[in-house]
Amino acid sequence: MAKVVIIDDDPIFRVLLAEHCSLLGHEAEVADSIEAGKLLLNRGAVDLVFLDVRLPDGNGLDFLPYIQRLPSAPEVIIITGMGDADGAELAIKNGAWDYLQKPLSRQEIILHIRRALEYHDKKLLRSSHINLKRDEIVGKSKAISACLDQIAHCAGTDTGVLITGETGTGKELFARAIHANSPRAEGPFVVVDCASLPEQLVESLLFGHVKGAFTGAGCDQKGLIEQADGGTLFLDEAGELPLDTQKSFLRVLQERAFRPVGKDREQQSNFRLVAATNRDLAERVRHDQFRSDLYYRLNTFSIHLPPLREREQDIEKLTMSFVFSICRQHRLPIKGVVPETLETLAAYPWPGNVRELKNTLEQAILADPGDPVLYPIHLPPEIRLCRIRTMVAQKHTPPLAGISPPLADRGQWPETLPPLKEYRRILTNDIEKHYLQQLMRTSGGDIAKACTISGVSRSRLYDLLKHHALTGSADLCPE
Repeated sequence: MAKVVIIDDDPIFRVLLAEHCSLLGHEAEVADSIEAGKLLLNRGAVDLVFLDVRLPDGNGLDFLPYIQRLPSAPEVIIITGMGDADGAELAIKNGAWDYLQKPLSRQEIILHIRRALEYHDKKLLRSSHINLKRDEIVGKSKAISACLDQIAHCAGTDTGVLITGETGTGKELFARAIHANSPRAEGPFVVVDCASLPEQLVESLLFGHVKGAFTGAGCDQKGLIEQADGGTLFLDEAGELPLDTQKSFLRVLQERAFRPVGKDREQQSNFRLVAATNRDLAERVRHDQFRSDLYYRLNTFSIHLPPLREREQDIEKLTMSFVFSICRQHRLPIKGVVPETLETLAAYPWPGNVRELKNTLEQAILADPGDPVLYPIHLPPEIRLCRIRTMVAQKHTPPLAGISPPLADRGQWPETLPPLKEYRRILTNDIEKHYLQQLMRTSGGDIAKACTISGVSRSRLYDLLKHHALTGSADLCPE
């Protein structure tokens, strides 16, 4: 028996859906608003959610990301009385099972309930059998768990993988995890750092050379592509690969054949390609800075790693893991970490992500290696000041001042006051949405200008706009 939650303000349709669920042997609970639905969803695991778009206290599409962050990861079917192609696109791209328009026949309803729950059961079964070798990948947040699920799906295949994410998110760790969980795990894992390839030696380093091929070539030299035979070739910072080399490399990917410099015939190399970049390759393609054919070849299966600021749940585990490894590395007694230090770390946005967190902790530990405990005083001033500024701002801001109208209108607080973490998440979500609305209004809807003002990449801005369902001009440019 599955658990189904129906969130719709149409009482007749709610009853109809609930009856169909009961006839199929499932438990159904109903709600007429987002807030009432949230209370039901927080009671326990849910398998399927029917979600209306137009609700008394908001747009259902705005509520979709909240549902998808639930531990049970229920399937979501969007239902609406008014068809909207943009809304449908937004829902599907954000992981909804389907987008349905009323009225619906009995057969349609039953079919969608059965199909969605069948898929959900298989997804849970597949996840329960995942036993990944994840080495240094630390964390259990929803965001990082989704990335690990993607590794589980692609690791057993030979398909190419493109890993994207900001600097310091751990792209090479994930590439190594793909290799370690693949049939090629016993083969070599060869790294090509595209950002540091010397222009005059690119082909020699990639394809190898024979003795006498050029001045200084005193002996035959295997290239990185040949070294990766039978294993994985990791193309790090793929966006930095020179344009001239991209054409040669494309043929290597298509034929798995290459010609060492100075040799008169081609050689074969059976490797799997995993590429990583912090660049927006689609944007570089549009500006003729990256070959479109190579981009499509690299982007067969993509994994986007979340920044650390979206993984707050993981900061404590990452901190404890790094403290342990750093102390062991420097032959120091393992330090303790007080809660205030963890709170200070959690309040910082971490522009350098996991790599910055690790470097910060190493700096803090070595600043006072004799102290058995890591206190906030050991952290760099800019990180401590970030938390202090937040605390001062909160202390001098009247309750609910500065909160965007959607939060203030959600009603029933303090009777249904949520936990602190949830309250903070809602506040942050509303502030972020308000900023994006003002940003798009200021930039006149010009994405390039908005990126310059906000300091975020085009792909990140698109993700944020989708997350907050800011698709129409009325949403983007509020008065």
